[in-house]
Amino acid sequence: MDSRPNLQKPDRQPPGWAIPADLPVAEILPALRDSLARVPGAVLVAPPGAGKTTTVPLALLDAPWRGDGRIVMLEPRRLAARAAAQRMAGLLGEQAGGLVGYRTRLDSAVSERTRIEVVTEGLMVRRLLSDPTLEGVACVILDEIHERSLDADAALAFCLDVQRSLRPDLRLVAMSATMDGAALATLMDAPLIESAGRMFPVDIQHAPRDIPHLRDLPDAMARTIRAALAAHEGDILAFLPGVGEIRRTQTALAGVSAAVLPLYGEMPPAEQDRVLRPAPDAGRRVILSTSIAETSLTVPGVRIVVDGGFRRSPRLDPGTGLSRLDTVRISRAAAAQRAGRAGREAPGVALRLWSEATGRGMAPHDRAEILDGELTGLRLDTAAWQDAMGTPPEALPLPDAPPNGAFAAARTLLADLGALDAEGRITPAGQRMAALGAHPRLAAMMLAAGDPAEAALAADIAALLEERDPLRPRPAPAGRGARGGAPAIPPADIALRLELIAGGDHADADRGALARIRQAAGQYRRRMGLRGDASASGDAGALLAAAFPDRIAQRRGEPGSFRLSGGGGARLGKTDRLADAGLLAVATLQVRVAADIRLAAPLDPDRLPDTLRARAHEQVETTLDPVTGTVMARRRLRLGALVLRDRTVAAAPDEVADLLLRQVADRLDSALDWTPAARQFQARLALARALPGREDLPDLSDAALARDAADWLPPWLAGLTRLSEVAALDMLAILRGRLDHATLTWLDRTLPASLDLPGGRVAIDYTQPVPTASARAQTFYGLRETPRLADGRVPLQIALLSPAGRPQAITADLAGFWAGSWADMRRDMRGRYPRHDWPEQPATATPPARRGQSGRP
Repeated sequence: MDSRPNLQKPDRQPPGWAIPADLPVAEILPALRDSLARVPGAVLVAPPGAGKTTTVPLALLDAPWRGDGRIVMLEPRRLAARAAAQRMAGLLGEQAGGLVGYRTRLDSAVSERTRIEVVTEGLMVRRLLSDPTLEGVACVILDEIHERSLDADAALAFCLDVQRSLRPDLRLVAMSATMDGAALATLMDAPLIESAGRMFPVDIQHAPRDIPHLRDLPDAMARTIRAALAAHEGDILAFLPGVGEIRRTQTALAGVSAAVLPLYGEMPPAEQDRVLRPAPDAGRRVILSTSIAETSLTVPGVRIVVDGGFRRSPRLDPGTGLSRLDTVRISRAAAAQRAGRAGREAPGVALRLWSEATGRGMAPHDRAEILDGELTGLRLDTAAWQDAMGTPPEALPLPDAPPNGAFAAARTLLADLGALDAEGRITPAGQRMAALGAHPRLAAMMLAAGDPAEAALAADIAALLEERDPLRPRPAPAGRGARGGAPAIPPADIALRLELIAGGDHADADRGALARIRQAAGQYRRRMGLRGDASASGDAGALLAAAFPDRIAQRRGEPGSFRLSGGGGARLGKTDRLADAGLLAVATLQVRVAADIRLAAPLDPDRLPDTLRARAHEQVETTLDPVTGTVMARRRLRLGALVLRDRTVAAAPDEVADLLLRQVADRLDSALDWTPAARQFQARLALARALPGREDLPDLSDAALARDAADWLPPWLAGLTRLSEVAALDMLAILRGRLDHATLTWLDRTLPASLDLPGGRVAIDYTQPVPTASARAQTFYGLRETPRLADGRVPLQIALLSPAGRPQAITADLAGFWAGSWADMRRDMRGRYPRHDWPEQPATATPPARRGQSGRP
């Protein structure tokens, strides 16, 4: 499809409209238009207050290359997008939504007539993923590109990829007040156009010393504002890190002779607009703002800037893999941006709450979010882009390459969420997640819903987690610790917030946050094909588990102490209603000295979402009862470091046999009943293997039997359940079963277990170094010489015992013994045992009648 803009019916600038001549950027607009007529890109660097945000899009409306295509301008924040559109529309004598419109996540004003559309960076990434060719778009302007958010970097890289592969006609303009324009121009292969600007002079004053601690910032800010109101004219714009500091400063300014107004991103649009309009009564104002007012906005009437020197910035915690907002020092570039707010309309003053020495040590520029932030969303976006355009993540023209470790961790999490396959390619589920326009965790949660009611619940939770917690911490009573004590932390149970979203009431509820959450939840409902007011119900714990598979928490020991499935621990206050829960799905962790659980829901291990069930594995562990020796089986459901379920079950026969087999192999000597007959057979076979030509006989030594237990023991373990039954096995039968009939016959003939002698049968002891036949002397009467084994190849020795069974002589030469030493033994035995027969010539004597005493068996 040809996505170039239609050159018919261009919408031109309204008659009589002209760029205000007092804006510094007006001087370089002709150069910008001429450049874009020749090449499809430009980098514009102009100082704060130059007017680039509100004039550059208007100046490009009548460019011939635009045709009927739209000019889309990206802004880093919702407030900036709406304010820029309203300012441009006002210059044209219109309301936003006509020729100039805007879109944010929660608000929009566009029409068929709109040709300049101001959008937030995140929405632009979503548009690129759904329509990579940017059909109907002639130009993309990336405003405040120096802020280097993840979405801005992704949007720039995707637009450059489209321009180079599909849309050489697409114009790209990157605008910045502080960024290194040369490096950006090289990346974009575009000319650099700079405006010197004509900002009014600003007197910059530093504090004599730094604030001792960040907690002292609100009081120091309030003191400086009071002094500035007395010493200088005009309104004050004060920069603080976050809403908490704004509220504390507002409290400390009670009674000043000026209107004290907060300004931050989560405020209702009507209240933000009130701050951005001139005061109707010409009274003085003090605007307490986050870094939202650094760029893109002109706050009318401001002559004084008081800069606290800090901002909230996303940082990745390597120890937990979580992204958190840290309060960090601003850069020198950000300080210059803030100071410039005082010189937009007249000479002003910037009061900095840090010393000049500290200022010299500040970083030149703020670090890009891609270097420190959590990259799961970026990794999913780049995978979706690769699927649509064929460009792999590593080939995208990003201003900075993402850190390998963080990008690999993002890929692992996305695989756990089911968004990427083993090769890192996006899955169908990942495509649906990317289309929802939420963080991948929240998108996975919404896709995990089993029915419309649960999908509506997932939409509520997603909206809740994207916004500020609507349950505000309660201030501690004065006198409890320094400065009245720390605020009381709200309960962690997410169910309390869901009740508020559904229309409940709570004394500590933030009404503004609830309104934004409900609005965002309605949008998510509609994206999933539900009515905006669809009722919500379901298992919040299971939904959270689908979003946070690495944050399943299991209680360990005392209440409030938990182990996380992804490793490490987390904690809850001991009095929290969830402190005794066995298992939690954790949505929000606050990582300081330890990981504190801020939002969570109880989790039933039998109701895990599919993606989590796929990561969990059931394991049957068999053990022996130390008392009875009986085999027991425990079926455990494991998830990472956690055991979600642990039950005693009947062990399967093969599992019982495996455990008994391991037990026997580990302690062969004690686990089996080694009778003397079994040991004798083992020794006979060992001696037979030493005969020439019989190395083929099996090795039945203890070491060989233990090594090969899996080959010979399992048939004998069938049906057994305890070690006592194993100990009752007939080891002689087991060993003889290892030989075939012919070999057994040969062994019994060659190395017999016993000898038939004139006086009876005598057992041979093969465990001795030399096989030995032991019996009372009378048993050997009539035997002229010592028998030999194995056809004469193995000698035998004779042990002659007394009638009491005590050895009296051992000989391998029975004939020589009869002829020599027998006389001494006979003399001694006749005196001690006169009732027994002691002939002078035993070799020819007849043995006494057998009376069951012919020798030891």
